[in-house]
Amino acid sequence: MLDGKHILVTAGPTHEPIDPVRYLANRSSGKQGFAIAAALARRGARVTLVAGPVTLPTPAGVERIDVETALEMAAAVAAALPVDAAVMVAAVADWRVEGVAQKIKKGAEAPVLRLVENPDILATLARSPNRPRLLIGFAAETERVVEHASAKRLRKTVDWIVANDVSGDVMGGDANSIHLVTASGVETWARMPKDQVADRLAGRIASALLALDTARRHP
Repeated sequence: MLDGKHILVTAGPTHEPIDPVRYLANRSSGKQGFAIAAALARRGARVTLVAGPVTLPTPAGVERIDVETALEMAAAVAAALPVDAAVMVAAVADWRVEGVAQKIKKGAEAPVLRLVENPDILATLARSPNRPRLLIGFAAETERVVEHASAKRLRKTVDWIVANDVSGDVMGGDANSIHLVTASGVETWARMPKDQVADRLAGRIASALLALDTARRHP
């Protein structure tokens, strides 16, 4: 169903070094992104998976590129283009720390960390001349989930946003409940295992790309 299609997936967290032994991170396990990559590959897509630092096995038939930081992920995403679709699942750190060459030693006062904003990989991809025909972002929220996700879709000019409430056990867990936000409205999917979420989303992606192909052939 996705034969001949090249799809990019990002997954996992990024680790932003504070000094040579410490880093800033988040609780993303990469499970949902890896499940999506696997589901797309099972449907015949050529899948490039850009993965932050996780310990998950590479799904069958998937090309995996391991990165650590947001800057490395941004570079890997750019290098993977062009693609037919991109599913940007990774929980990329918004900020990085201006590097410290040596380990910060404990002192009488807490150290002051200078934060620098990381590139917005999703928004950059949306503005790219190589923008995928179908661009999907994720929104991890803890309140007003649909409202924030709908605003993010418009602000970042992407086609779909997959939103979920991460105030519970979603990050690191094996199940997920999502809201699929598109130009047509919002669909709420009941809680189910992440591989089932992935399979359902992969089916929607396949249908959307087929519709885009048909529209291009018959304008």
